[in-house]
Amino acid sequence: MHVSVLLRETLEFLNVRRDGVYIDATLGSGGHAEAILTRLGEGRGKLLGIDQDPAALAMARERLARFREQAILMAGNFAEIEALHRASGLPAADGVLADLGVSAMQLDDASRGFSFMREGPLDMRMDPEAELSAREIVNQTPERELADLIFKFGEERHSRRIARAIVKARPFRKTTELAQVVTRAIPSRAGLHQIHPATRTFQALRIAVNRELESLERFLAAIPSVLARGGRIVILSYHSLEDRRVKQTFQSWQREGRARILTRKVVRPSPEEVEINSRSRSAKLRAAEKNS
Repeated sequence: MHVSVLLRETLEFLNVRRDGVYIDATLGSGGHAEAILTRLGEGRGKLLGIDQDPAALAMARERLARFREQAILMAGNFAEIEALHRASGLPAADGVLADLGVSAMQLDDASRGFSFMREGPLDMRMDPEAELSAREIVNQTPERELADLIFKFGEERHSRRIARAIVKARPFRKTTELAQVVTRAIPSRAGLHQIHPATRTFQALRIAVNRELESLERFLAAIPSVLARGGRIVILSYHSLEDRRVKQTFQSWQREGRARILTRKVVRPSPEEVEINSRSRSAKLRAAEKNS
């Protein structure tokens, strides 16, 4: 079961009220949603849960079944939050949560192709019905374009060497085949990594496959329209590309008088949480409250 990251802090910043309306825009297996619904108790509060992964949605439905009509679960990308919220018939939300991380069940399922540690097909689609997979990107993208993609989305300084090695060795079918080639492409003197050498390349491919930054931009643009006055937005990000966009958006809202930032400094997991759940170590939480 996926362990919810920064759960206590998330609930604190959402300031859940028993009669409130909340949206978990990246539902996953339902850990954060379950905690929110528990705080709603048997009040009039509602939660809208959104996820594009049918497997995650099915798991969340089972997990949250006891909350009955208080939990409204819908299939979709968090970028579509405005349309999905409208379709739900719920009033403006008192709180919105987005956890931008890949869930443990996605990483641990080799057939999804997210992990370089487990042999599986080069897939990486969060929505299995999406047309583009990592296999097409890796095997069909021209070398220069591939290098640019790995540098832009993975912030990988060895992107040109990696792209050259990939083009020379392709076609690829398996995650582990790609991970081996990427690892060998990085100079041995650069081998003192705190992370696996393939981490940034796999991150770049996942972002490209799922259009994650584009979806995040659309999500952020839609938030003011779904939040009630005084409503709060909490976002958990896991790499600088996401966090930078969230930080800049919140700052822009504050300058315009549309919101106030609740997190003067980014909130990170405690050492105790990281020890229990090592996957939380890169998490960053930012929160804001809508003024008008």
